[in-house]
Amino acid sequence: MTSATEGWTWGYDTYDPAHERLVEALCTLGNGRFATRGSAPECPAGPVHYPGTYLAGCYDRLTSRVAGERVENEDLVNLPNWTLLRYRCLPDGDRPGEWLTPDSPHLRHYDVRLDLRRGVLSRHLHYEDDRGHGLRVGHVRIVHMGTPALAAQRTTFHAYGWSGAIEVESVLDGSVTNAGVERYRHLESRHLIDRQSGFTPEGIAHLSCRTADPGHTIALAVRTETEPETDRPAGSESGPGRARTTSEGAVQSLLLPIRRGNPVRVTKTLALRSSLDRPAGDPLGLAVDAATGAPPFSRLLAAHRAAWERLWEEGELHVPGRAGLVLRVHQFHLLQTLSPHTAELDVGVPARGLHGEAYRGHVFWDELFVLPHLDLHFPEVARALLMYRHRRLPAARAAAREAGRKGAMFPWQSASSGREETQALHLNPRSGRWLPDRSRLQRHVGSAIAHNVWHHARATGDRGFLHGPGAEILLEVARYWAGAADLDPVAGRYHLRGVVGPDEYHDAYPDATAPGIDDNAYTNVTAAWVLARGLELLDELPAARRAELCERLALDAGEIDRWDDVSRRLHVPFHHGVVSQFEGYGELAELDWQAYRDRYGDIRRLDRILEAEGDSVNRYQASKQADTLMLGHLFRPVELAGLFSRLGYRVDDEIWRSTVAYHLRRTSHGSTLSSLVHGWVLAREKGDDAWRYCEEALLADVADVQGGTTGEGIHLGAMAGTIDLVERGITGLETGPGGLRIEPVALRELPRFVFTVCCAGHRGVRLRVLPGRVGVRVPVSSPVPLPVTLPGERRFTVEPGEERWFLLRAQGG
Repeated sequence: MTSATEGWTWGYDTYDPAHERLVEALCTLGNGRFATRGSAPECPAGPVHYPGTYLAGCYDRLTSRVAGERVENEDLVNLPNWTLLRYRCLPDGDRPGEWLTPDSPHLRHYDVRLDLRRGVLSRHLHYEDDRGHGLRVGHVRIVHMGTPALAAQRTTFHAYGWSGAIEVESVLDGSVTNAGVERYRHLESRHLIDRQSGFTPEGIAHLSCRTADPGHTIALAVRTETEPETDRPAGSESGPGRARTTSEGAVQSLLLPIRRGNPVRVTKTLALRSSLDRPAGDPLGLAVDAATGAPPFSRLLAAHRAAWERLWEEGELHVPGRAGLVLRVHQFHLLQTLSPHTAELDVGVPARGLHGEAYRGHVFWDELFVLPHLDLHFPEVARALLMYRHRRLPAARAAAREAGRKGAMFPWQSASSGREETQALHLNPRSGRWLPDRSRLQRHVGSAIAHNVWHHARATGDRGFLHGPGAEILLEVARYWAGAADLDPVAGRYHLRGVVGPDEYHDAYPDATAPGIDDNAYTNVTAAWVLARGLELLDELPAARRAELCERLALDAGEIDRWDDVSRRLHVPFHHGVVSQFEGYGELAELDWQAYRDRYGDIRRLDRILEAEGDSVNRYQASKQADTLMLGHLFRPVELAGLFSRLGYRVDDEIWRSTVAYHLRRTSHGSTLSSLVHGWVLAREKGDDAWRYCEEALLADVADVQGGTTGEGIHLGAMAGTIDLVERGITGLETGPGGLRIEPVALRELPRFVFTVCCAGHRGVRLRVLPGRVGVRVPVSSPVPLPVTLPGERRFTVEPGEERWFLLRAQGG
């Protein structure tokens, strides 16, 4: 059961083993460099508990034998568990009791609190045996937001009705594997090799290891302290007060006298370093030095809180009620995964955060949903994430050449190198069968990356990026699409064949031997958009930069003319007066949706249900998630109409409303992104069901609506997308060198909210949205007035230090 306190605390007041992995994921702590799941310190990995620590960008490649084939996978590596702390009571004159955990029959009280404002996780447990002997245990954990190599955990013990001692084992456990996702259980999972552990003369425990391929070195050092202080000699002997090493870690045993009214504390302070760090150095030496010199817990906590306070100032968002709390949980996890520290790293946007091992920690297209929020609040982080793509442009070019194309073909799943990491096979847990995985045909990921480049420059005014690295990305994606398009001279239209759209269910035509489908509407329209933006960018580039780029890319006038032609004549399929999902979609069979709901209840993964029955979703008009309707998420109605008009099609409000209704009825929402997109599209249309989908997107992870997937890692794109829904979707907000453009839609369930943005060189511009009006406050530190454009092209300016309120006639207020 969850509970809330003042909009800043997320908590659980009941221990339920079935939901423990969900708690661990949602109570993860991180700082943009590494993160530790919110697991119980008492428990190693097992059926109920799954501790995990993940370092951004730390991947390893292993080969497995699956269904008679050799399969390579690159995984985000689960690092040694630094949090493990075992304890048991030794009452005077009695033998030691059992090691205590939340699964103990003596547990009487359990409470977990995640302080979102300060980034602090607290656990409170109370045990009582049959004789009335009680032990209260409190854990406080941080992953330091100010000093990104450090984390700490303080445990406090209180005795009730007895005196004696607490035996504690502080463990640095290197025996971990990647075992957090059940359906990967057939894959190789031991990524850490060459473990070496020990203690310094001062009693600092340390563990170094490396990954198998490419061989990153990881080093952890843990300083264990007690209050009151007790002797902690290092050595190889076992027993209380001794330290020992094992083949896979280091253990320090402590015997702490305790009596009623005199609590005792054990504090573990972690330093984590790796060969991925810059500047390069000896990870083990650096980790030991950092752990040795780290401040005491109270000072670490104070500095950590101050760092979080600065983050919340940059990313302010206040929405009243339960929705506001959930949005804050989402923003908290976004900031933990992608903080200002991330700007110093060579990493992308992990689709499941740094919270678990689902999707193997890979980078998909989720930045399409994440970067808009970062552009508004942390533009330096957004730019760094785009540079991750730019550094992998050579790999994307090589992939295009291998496919016989020009330009850049970015992978559907990316990790360390930028090569395609999408698995060749995937397991259907319902049938137990391994099936071909064709999701790598989702070439639309390139358009998403190009869109992020363009939007970042437009939102932040960073023309230097757009004319530099951004230009290379966008132009090479445009080049790929122009080369991939196939002209039908009879119809006079270009086609993009053999692709998979965002839907993912349809990876081939019924009974076809070749994979992929043709002319996916989303893929074709976004490809046309990229080509048009490429032409626009070439026109606006300074002459010298344009000449330099064209020479380096061997881009001539004939190729540029083809871009223009393809951007105007790409085929978009229609049927029954609506935009189709792909060519031939309207000819597929209709599914008896109600029959499947009656039979199975939850049909989000309809593809698995049908395959287990010996059928295929390829035969039906049924989508996993928003596909064609993604166009309504990326583009405002006037932009969408313009795109179709450039392609020679008419899509007015009536056609688009019919298209939305048609596809909405045929979508199973097997992705957390689906409800988000449909909520956004319906809100923009003022649709009656908008809030139902918005609310489902809000609850997707915190209520684990997909039945167990959140425990494997949060869905970062959906979390960020819900924040963006409020900040840009409902307000119709656009930012750029021309200032703010605001065109709100009324959503009665969210009638008022406040947030700050960066815009046109201004930081900390504050917007307050109320029914029928909006207030804009410009910080006194801003150098110039801020232009504001409202519906009906009403233009105003707001002076530095001023707050102005505007009536919104478009809301009917």
